[in-house]
Amino acid sequence: MWMADEEMLAGRPYRLKLGTQTASATIQAPKYQVNVNTLEHLAAKTLELNAIGVANLTTDRPIVFEPYADNRTLGGFILIDKITNATVAAGMIHFALRRSQNVHWQATDIGRETHASLKNQKAAVLWFTGLSGAGKSTIANIVERKLVRMNRHTFLLDGDNVRHGLNKDLGFTDADRVENIRRVGEVARLMTDAGLIVITAFISPFRAEREMVRQMMSPGEFIEVHIDTTLAEAERRDVKGLYAKARSGQLKNFTGIDSPYEAPEMPELRIDTTGLTPEEAADLIIAKLIP
Repeated sequence: MWMADEEMLAGRPYRLKLGTQTASATIQAPKYQVNVNTLEHLAAKTLELNAIGVANLTTDRPIVFEPYADNRTLGGFILIDKITNATVAAGMIHFALRRSQNVHWQATDIGRETHASLKNQKAAVLWFTGLSGAGKSTIANIVERKLVRMNRHTFLLDGDNVRHGLNKDLGFTDADRVENIRRVGEVARLMTDAGLIVITAFISPFRAEREMVRQMMSPGEFIEVHIDTTLAEAERRDVKGLYAKARSGQLKNFTGIDSPYEAPEMPELRIDTTGLTPEEAADLIIAKLIP
């Protein structure tokens, strides 16, 4: 049962509390919503306040449980928002999925440390976040160019480019934005396993998803860079005319207009692009990465 004013976002990690156990849990899109008056099963992509639905959950570690029908203590749980610490849902476990017992981690002889040492560098993720038009892609491109000149092994993941392939099936609803960042985070993690310095340029508007990606990485590998500018300045720079379309209603769910942007509270680096050139910004970022 969803208990929060904000709708459930499939793919967003929440904190699951079951008895004395706590784990990170991700909800998949609901199988169906239940009409509380008729018990009819309704198609649903999300759950809103007071809605009841059935969905699969994935935890980041094994937990001890029983079906709620057999044991209310080990079958009932709550979900907590990781950012606000507010309880957003309460639920009952029916059963474990069979596939959860059949997937095991395959050990390999060559690990991430070896991959990084062969490249003579430390793997890292430079995660650029900011409004559309802030300068993320421009600065990311310059940073990669400078790092390559320093014989560093890099890969640049740009928001627009990823949506041409890996995430071409996603739109711009809040739920799709969550899934967009989850997929990019998984790709970035694999690239750090290969020993690369990964540069990403995504609006990534929600703190919860940026924190989710941080938790995927080894300690110290995730460097959050807030490419900061005012909304007015971002609109002034808008060569693609996206803000104008959003203002006129032609473009829905546009960050900063009718979809929120949650600025980082404590990023590793904040770049004010109203006072720095892209070259100067790139030099500051590289100095943070390679002191």
